[in-house]
Amino acid sequence: MLHNLKAEIARKNISRREVRTLLGISEKAFNNKLSGLNEFTFRQTLRIKNTYFPDLDLEYLFEDSKEARG
Repeated sequence: MLHNLKAEIARKNISRREVRTLLGISEKAFNNKLSGLNEFTFRQTLRIKNTYFPDLDLEYLFEDSKEARG
């Protein structure tokens, strides 16, 4: 699960719909990506970072909490 990305989206008051629209994907596809069932493409990660979080590291935003634990 991408806890950092979810937290930063909430912190900046960005709607999930806004991010989904930016990426051109469905709600289900977006939720699957946030939960770790599917992965964001590299282009999608760059688009999110450059549009909403230019000051944050890509590695931080898309750190998988499962991988971080061990």
